[in-house]
Amino acid sequence: MNRLYTSDSLDGLGNWEKSVLSKFTLKMTNKQELFPCIPATQGHRLNHFRYGFLGDPRSESSVGELAALLTEYTRISKEFGEFTSLIVFFQTPKEIKEMYSVEQYEQLFWNHLNGLTKLDKKTWPTHIPVTPHEPLWEFCFHGEQYFIYCATPAHYRRKSRQFDDYMLAITPRWVLTTFEHSGTYAHKIRKHIRKRLEKYDSTGIHHSLNQYGNADNFEWKQYFLHDDDSELSKCPFHMWKKEDKEE
Repeated sequence: MNRLYTSDSLDGLGNWEKSVLSKFTLKMTNKQELFPCIPATQGHRLNHFRYGFLGDPRSESSVGELAALLTEYTRISKEFGEFTSLIVFFQTPKEIKEMYSVEQYEQLFWNHLNGLTKLDKKTWPTHIPVTPHEPLWEFCFHGEQYFIYCATPAHYRRKSRQFDDYMLAITPRWVLTTFEHSGTYAHKIRKHIRKRLEKYDSTGIHHSLNQYGNADNFEWKQYFLHDDDSELSKCPFHMWKKEDKEE
């Protein structure tokens, strides 16, 4: 089902797609347990989000289907509103939900990002470092800079990163820049987000959470958070060079 959907345009969706979108809506709108990311709840409420539904995240076709979705989204994302994100749900088989650890989902996540880069038809933006161990690095695709959020069924302490199916939320940098340019408002919202995180998760705020552009910040560490305070010592991202693609 390789197309973009809105929450009020669900023609052609099956039972799983409708069910997973309903669960996501409940997560975004729960008044008793407020989802920490306030801009995300605004994007959902304003119908700025676009949704994609893919199959088994382990399948060989999943990366190509994700690349097609993200290419289409990138092409027209500025038409969707200032709080837009692409939300991608993968139909995660029961055996994965029962057996996969957080670390196994993490490997799957980086395999997807590496696969996307290999399929990217546009060159990496010249103003963004190609190595993730530099503060100004972030994931790029089709010429656009993106923040990637991953949620999995295996997370349980860090509820802010838990979802019933493997899920990605992909947000353009221009969306985040617009928010940051709101000045005092952005500062207040960030404080509220951290307060919500403290209540929402049953573990402390992960030390990797930071702000893009800070000298001590590394975006890749925020894409996939462990359920505890640990983190990878080295980013698994591989920058595919032209000669790599031609092999």
